[in-house]
Parts: sequence; structure tokens; C-alpha cells
Amino acid sequence: MAGAARTLFGDRLDLAAAYAELLATDGVLRGLIGPREAPRIWDRHLLNCAAVAERIPEGAAVLDVGSGAGLPGLVLAIARPDLTVTLIEPLARRTSFLVEAVQGLGLAKTVRVFRGRAEEAAAGAGAEPLRGDVVTARAVAPLDRLAAWCLPLAVPGGRLVALKGASAAEEIAEHAAAVARLGGGEPTVHRCGEGVLDAPTTVVEIVRERVVGPVRRPAAKKSRGGRSRRR
Repeated sequence: MAGAARTLFGDRLDLAAAYAELLATDGVLRGLIGPREAPRIWDRHLLNCAAVAERIPEGAAVLDVGSGAGLPGLVLAIARPDLTVTLIEPLARRTSFLVEAVQGLGLAKTVRVFRGRAEEAAAGAGAEPLRGDVVTARAVAPLDRLAAWCLPLAVPGGRLVALKGASAAEEIAEHAAAVARLGGGEPTVHRCGEGVLDAPTTVVEIVRERVVGPVRRPAAKKSRGGRSRRR
């Protein structure tokens, strides 16, 4: 793992190690990482997430949906200082951890934390709607729901990069029609970190090809007496 870590993090390896220590201590104490995960933080979490950086263009704005303890968004911000990253997370105890981690790791210039759901971020939630070149998500939901939440956050031509497991192809077969209705292109599967990781990371990518508006209910029809009615 040491060689893979040096390859993926380069001169930011010490920063990655500081984050790993934070996950193994505060992350476990605050219930963000299970105690059994602590010995596997590098291979199961950090390296798995850092490998995804190869699918992200230089200088991209990245939105990480359901960031939790910062996976993969905070890892990508560490591995790729050229990126600007927004961590989107609705739960207060998780956003508190993320804010402290961003400040403690000295990443405040390139990373921000948004407390709220993906739909709220896309709608603006009292401010400007969030949009990114790349929207990431890890172990959040099935592909149809993930596309519904994440594609509205991508700029037209931007894309969703979802970390998935061995069932990625089956998910695509099941949900490709729903993805198309949401304005997404044909989902594609990529394996990140080949030649670096023993178990490369599987991701599903979906380009936002069309902007699809919200589904509206049909207007109520009026009866002869002027009252509206619905069937």
C-alpha cells in the first residue's frame, strides 16, 4: 500500500496521513467510521477514493454528494490541489466533523462544506444554486435515485462519477432508461487505479446531456360550473 499511496498522493502524502489519523480517531469516536474500519482506512477508503482522481479534469469544480466523513470529496481535495471541492452533507454531526477537518488540514481555500440535501443544493436553498463540472458520490443510493439527485448539480456537459461495486453493470442495465429520462447519457463503467491498486475502483460515469425540468402535475380541468376538478 505504501507504493500506491505515494503514487496517488505524491507530495501530499503527509496530508493524507493526517486525514487518515483523523478518521481513525475522531471519525470512529463520532460514529462516522466503524471501529472495524479503522485498520482498513488506507486500502478500503483513502486509496479507493484517490484513484478516482484520474477521471476528473484539471481545475474542475467538484461537488461531493452525501460526503459523510469526506469520502471521496476530501480525499480528492487532498490528492488534487488543483480542484475546488464542495462537500454536500445534510447531517449536522457530519458537517461539523467536515468543517473541523477542512480547517485542521489547511484546505479552507479549496474546500467548502454545504449542509443540506442534494436537491437543496441544486435549488439554491436561499443562495445561488450549486453547479459543478463533476459530481461524485460513494455508496449513496441505486443509480436511478443517484442520477435524480446528482445530475441537476452538474453543468450541461458535466458528469456524475459514482463509485460502485461489482454490480455496476447490473445497475446500469436496470436503471439506464431512468437515467435517460433524467437527461443523462449512456452510463459507462471505468476501473480506476489499474496497475496501482490490487483491487481497482469501479466507477459509473454519466454525462449530463440535457437539462430536464421538474415533473409538473397536469392543470386541473374546470367543470361547467367553473369549479376545478381532477380526475
